[in-house]
Amino acid sequence: MIDDQPIVGEMVRRMVGSEPDIAFHYCQDPTQAISRANELQPTVILQDLVMPEIDGLTLVKFLRTNGSTREVPLIVLSSKEEPVIKAEAFAIGANDYLVKLPDKVELLARIRYHSRGYMALQERNEAYRRLAESRKQLADEIDQAAKYVRSLLPPPIADGPLRVDWRFVPSTELGGDSFGYHWLDDEHFALYLLDVSGHGVGASLMSVTAMNVLSSQALPNVDFRDPGQVLQGLDATFQMEKHDGKYFTIWYGVYRRSRHELVYSGGGHPPALLYSGADADSLQLSPLESQGPMIGSGLDMPFDTDTVQLPPQARLYLYSDGAFEIQQQDGSTWTPEEFIEFLGQHQGQASPIECVLGHVAQLHGPGSLEDDLSIVQCDLRQG
Repeated sequence: MIDDQPIVGEMVRRMVGSEPDIAFHYCQDPTQAISRANELQPTVILQDLVMPEIDGLTLVKFLRTNGSTREVPLIVLSSKEEPVIKAEAFAIGANDYLVKLPDKVELLARIRYHSRGYMALQERNEAYRRLAESRKQLADEIDQAAKYVRSLLPPPIADGPLRVDWRFVPSTELGGDSFGYHWLDDEHFALYLLDVSGHGVGASLMSVTAMNVLSSQALPNVDFRDPGQVLQGLDATFQMEKHDGKYFTIWYGVYRRSRHELVYSGGGHPPALLYSGADADSLQLSPLESQGPMIGSGLDMPFDTDTVQLPPQARLYLYSDGAFEIQQQDGSTWTPEEFIEFLGQHQGQASPIECVLGHVAQLHGPGSLEDDLSIVQCDLRQG
């Protein structure tokens, strides 16, 4: 309680002092009020309006700008019940207004009411603070995991007749995208992109495991130059019932250098896109469809291997569904057809995949994407 009259302070002390759930502290000097409040950390402040040295309404303002008392309930005690003063007190931050001296029962009820509300507010703020810390910690962990996944991805290939570039944009949650490419021997170059169902640590771990299996060629009795065999081996290894109900889609291809042809197979994945033509005006698109089932589905269906003869200059794109399932700011979703059309229109640009990322940022707006976005661009030139 802040009041320059000790007799008033004593009367209030007698009203509340015998209550076991109330600790009463009195401050006669209003110039010491803020330092005392900072020391005591009260759950309710009672304050007179007419005091020497500091006007009561001014003190209300000071209490409301002070960090430790900004949210503490403030009950104004006044000898007069004037509507104008009441309105001003509430306008600058008072929570309640009593004409002194109030009835004991009413005073105790209001003190307890405001104290309970303040403690509930503090508990809520503490819960929000812990939640914010937890979210930040989770975001940091996801960021570290995304960096780890990125560190496993192969570096771009910038020189030679076979060149590869890519973009990987992790989502808000840890996703299941991964991709890779490597020479199997002097003649065969393998490239693939896979997407595990769901989000979180489980999806990411399964994605990294599958990527390691492919990069190390660790499937028994599988010729990694035969895409159908590779997917058959993956399907047998990654059955859903053994991997917490998770499955993944994949597109896997092998470039045969001397024949300048591409053999490929897919399991439930968006089709790879083969662009070819002498220039942008004569560009032709050939979707290389995924015919097989998802990996781990248990459908016991074959994975066929298809072959396409490449023109002297060809460009291949592998991508995840996160490249086109973009939640736009108007609530609609960017369609696969719109993604493919946009990609085709920007083949004359220095970096078509960078154009895609810029367009996605405009469509989606600020903030992280809902799903991983992965695009791999491979230029295959004969020679």
